[in-house]
Amino acid sequence: MIAAYLVDSSQRLKMDDLSITYLNYTPIPITDLIGSGKDQKSMADVPLDELVPYACEDADITYQLYEYLKQKLAADLLTDVAHSLDFPLSRVLARMEQKGVSIDKNLLADFSEALQKDMDMLEAQIYELAGERFNIQSPAQLGTILFEKLQLPAGKKTKTGKYSTNEAVLSKLAHHHQVPNLILEYRSLSKLKSTYSDALPSLINEQTNRIHTDYNQCVAATGRLASSNPNLQNIPIRTARSREIRKAFIPQQGFQIMSADYSQIELRVIAHISEDEQMISAFKSGEDIHARTAMEIFQLDNITQVTSDHRRKAKEVNFGIPYGLSAFGLAQNLGISNAEAKQMIEAYFERFPRILNYIEDSKNFVMEHGYVSTLLGRRRYLPDIESPNWNLRAFAERAAINMPIQGTAADIIKSAMISIDQWLINEGFKSRMLLQVHDELIFEIHEDEQALCSIIVNKMESASELKVPLKVDWGMGAHWLEAHS
Repeated sequence: MIAAYLVDSSQRLKMDDLSITYLNYTPIPITDLIGSGKDQKSMADVPLDELVPYACEDADITYQLYEYLKQKLAADLLTDVAHSLDFPLSRVLARMEQKGVSIDKNLLADFSEALQKDMDMLEAQIYELAGERFNIQSPAQLGTILFEKLQLPAGKKTKTGKYSTNEAVLSKLAHHHQVPNLILEYRSLSKLKSTYSDALPSLINEQTNRIHTDYNQCVAATGRLASSNPNLQNIPIRTARSREIRKAFIPQQGFQIMSADYSQIELRVIAHISEDEQMISAFKSGEDIHARTAMEIFQLDNITQVTSDHRRKAKEVNFGIPYGLSAFGLAQNLGISNAEAKQMIEAYFERFPRILNYIEDSKNFVMEHGYVSTLLGRRRYLPDIESPNWNLRAFAERAAINMPIQGTAADIIKSAMISIDQWLINEGFKSRMLLQVHDELIFEIHEDEQALCSIIVNKMESASELKVPLKVDWGMGAHWLEAHS
């Protein structure tokens, strides 16, 4: 499955589908043996003369796919990625899943109660400003309040003819009235409560008293990991309230939580791939990259003239433009005019010309070859680059720019995970790697092994040789939030 994912991450990865695709053979469906739905029976109930051909076919098809995909990996120059990263990573992830992480149920119960109080207060404020009570969770009723009663500018309607009240719509309306902003806040707290503070305790394993997330390495087209039950990649961190969830992730007795987070890894990858001298210089000298960008695009004499507003705008530009952010998108994000956003983008490319070269080169490469790849050779095929549909083509262009950056960052952290996991096992340490969340690794460090932290950081920072140094911010604490802060 991992081999097929490396060959083409967009295809269906079940054995039967791969057999049809690569072997032109349709295996016996399991439903022929055990049925489906409420009448489904157990394999133990299937007569042996029916079970034998199915089982033998499974083994045969698996072996045939192995032989085919082995050759395909070699032909596509993916053998090294498979054997140095994705294959060994599956064992690392299995150990992390098995180990799990402890959760403080009492803290979550208190947090859930506090969230409900906050939601009740917001509800009262919304009703007062709206002049009446209504179902805040109902998009239809909310649309009536916003666009008919409060007369706010309405956007597009949904397919059912109702007003859209999604996050993007409410964010735009927040400049016009207080209610949309309060609704966004209410929804944020509601999601925290239902998805985390209420749901996490139910996922605790009775035998281990820990949560064991499922890591999925064959989902994201960029090579990034995904997780489910619970989805730890989506734990929010933007607000003080959402960060509180991390307090619930605690170590077992005699251990502390360590958080090690790659600092601005994707920007460092951009600097390396584009070979832009200005960005490389900023990272090598240890400058604040957002302040340096602000100094460049606002044409200031030195970095001391950069204000917090300058830096905020530069940060949005740094993270947005290399992923195809338009002037319109930048204007929306910063609450500025399209003309000002366009000027900022032009100034950015004038000061960082190699970034623009990288963007154009990526588009040209995918047009010619049909795929883009990371520094280690992981590929993503983008057939929509030739689509007559403008939206599909534009998405493919953005993916062509984004994937080598995000995918390379994912490859780097995978390499670090494999190296650290093997070292911890070989040396017989009690400390273990517990979680991976985007650019961050979470460890449970034994009280007698705190000297390991500096070695872990060193292994992460030396996971790849780039033209700029990799930097890891880390901390230790009695819970995840304390370690991450």
